[in-house]
Amino acid sequence: MASALSIFIVALAQMASGAPSPNGIGSDLSILINNDLRGPQSSSADSGLILLTPRSQVSAAKACAELGESLWTPESKNTSIQANLDYLTYQGKYSSDQLYWISSSATAKRAIDGKGRIRDSTTFSPHSQLPAFCTQSAPFSDITTQDTSSRWQATVHSNNEYITGFRDRLSFRFLGIRFAPEPKRFTHSTTYHGTENNASAMVYGSQCYQGGVGSEDCLFLNVWTPFLPAHGGAPKKDLKPVMLWIYGGGYTSGTANDPTFDGGNLASRGDVVMVACNYRLGALGFLALDDGVTKGNYGLGDAITALDWVRRNIQNFGGDPDRITIFGQSAGAASVRAIMASPKAKGKFAAAIPMSNLGGGGYGETYSSWLSIDAAVSLATKPLLAATNCTTATSQLECLRALPASTLSKGTIGNLVRYLVVDGTYLKTSQLPLSSSAMGSLGNVHLLQGLMRDDGGAITSYVQTTNVSQAITTTGFNTSVVTNSGLFPVPDGVNKTLNVFNVTARVATDTIFRCSDEASAYAGVLNDVFAPNQYFYEFNRSYQTPNWNPNPPVCQAPVTASHPYGDPDQEYFKCHSGELFYTFGTILRMGYQLRDVNDLLFEQFIVDTWTSFARSYDPNPSNGYLKARRYENTIAALQQSGPWTPLTKNKADARNVRLLQDSPKMVPFRDPDQCAALGWPIELYL
Repeated sequence: MASALSIFIVALAQMASGAPSPNGIGSDLSILINNDLRGPQSSSADSGLILLTPRSQVSAAKACAELGESLWTPESKNTSIQANLDYLTYQGKYSSDQLYWISSSATAKRAIDGKGRIRDSTTFSPHSQLPAFCTQSAPFSDITTQDTSSRWQATVHSNNEYITGFRDRLSFRFLGIRFAPEPKRFTHSTTYHGTENNASAMVYGSQCYQGGVGSEDCLFLNVWTPFLPAHGGAPKKDLKPVMLWIYGGGYTSGTANDPTFDGGNLASRGDVVMVACNYRLGALGFLALDDGVTKGNYGLGDAITALDWVRRNIQNFGGDPDRITIFGQSAGAASVRAIMASPKAKGKFAAAIPMSNLGGGGYGETYSSWLSIDAAVSLATKPLLAATNCTTATSQLECLRALPASTLSKGTIGNLVRYLVVDGTYLKTSQLPLSSSAMGSLGNVHLLQGLMRDDGGAITSYVQTTNVSQAITTTGFNTSVVTNSGLFPVPDGVNKTLNVFNVTARVATDTIFRCSDEASAYAGVLNDVFAPNQYFYEFNRSYQTPNWNPNPPVCQAPVTASHPYGDPDQEYFKCHSGELFYTFGTILRMGYQLRDVNDLLFEQFIVDTWTSFARSYDPNPSNGYLKARRYENTIAALQQSGPWTPLTKNKADARNVRLLQDSPKMVPFRDPDQCAALGWPIELYL
């Protein structure tokens, strides 16, 4: 009776939403497509299919119709589906001799086997229970267009809600899912529990307040998945690894709605479930007072609340809660590092990818060395209280709560409060424990980390001077070390101010990123803090995001007559955030141009590398996977470059940093002498 009642309730919900669901259809739904990241321009754009679980041919045709599709027919397609067949065989889901229902001919029912051979029901029983292929005609989406009309919608029962999203050509998309109720200002969020209502997930939820815009009711996340299981879950072996993205922005800006971070290509090409979550920013996310109650870290807590929601619900979207990789860039990487240290997150994720984490000195220091509450109050809260006339209020907390959110998030005021603190609950230590006493403390966490070659080129100022000492002093770095050590020579180029900026950018990169990141990696592997086989990288190719491009045009490939969008083979600064389009495979989706043929090849390689790590904790995709999915470009790149080898404990010959460029290769840690001279040696965290 319970099962019948459940089916009845699902049917009612589907009728109310008007959207089909895996439960209502009684089938898992898998989108299969040979995705080369070219979108509608791809020669394989029409290779998409929707796979149904075994059933009769009549049931298969009915299910396809409910999805607004029909049984796939080979006569109407000009793109091979063999890569999809090969991938199903590679996965072990079905054998190469497995038959799949397709459209009937004029005289008989038909099926196709895993080798692409068409059979008719004169050679097998027309009453067979077979998996089936529906057409997949949903349009591609991009930064300007996504079709959410009823034909493409799908409903999932999760978290006591009937959540309706939609599909595009590549994946199922569920946008703006609530993971926490709006919290009272300056309190921690709690996980949201639904109430058997219908919820729309076809548009992004509000971004968190920043710069005077957004909402305090902003704790939403987005899910992109190639797989929706029926009846709330699937066998463990069928669930996909999960990648949970935490954006950067200095803890004062950013949103999971940024189209740069669209997860459709990661989900489709990498066969993962991608999630991106919002978290509160600025004073609304990080205010700490010396009242013993208001202890900050609310934005960090939001990310952990999202992680809790994912662990509880992601199986309904085809994801494996025991294979979650948290990843983030810049302040998002700092959040990943803090989550690794947080007792509130222990055991809740399997792997981590902090990208361009900030640490060391200068601007980056407080992202990896967390303040005491007293220090945060002195550094940030007191100026905020003074600016808002709340210093002498009977209750400073209530005074700040009474202010409009816009007042707390605009201009200078909005950037004052942005610090992680040792609050005793979410963070109990001032740094991620990496010393020998931390041995095995994160032994279940697989780690991949690294930076851009010139991360600091977008962080430091371009000082219009030909005097190195003046530039270093102006940008706040150690002038005597730079000018007296002989370790930071000034290049001999025609542009004298650019020569000086080359030095300041290098010092900024070492001080804020490289030295602390390399020291963290070295301490982690030497002291066996994490799971075996840690990996480290440096990007030596970039595509700077136009909406964040300080010091133009130094972070952009030079424009030439033969390369009107920039020539990446020429020298330029590989700056902070220059890896993001590659990581998410979104260059063309964002409406930008490929500067040369290697932009696409490198983008494919990075997507394949990052998702390989999520699937197997090894950034080297297996040859079998690449071959089955027809990812020949990545096969060729790996054949040329060889494997990415993990870090070793041999400081003298640590040739295990992956230089990510057109022809990837393994190189030693860069600038160890410079890091030591600046005060952040490789032994920093030992």
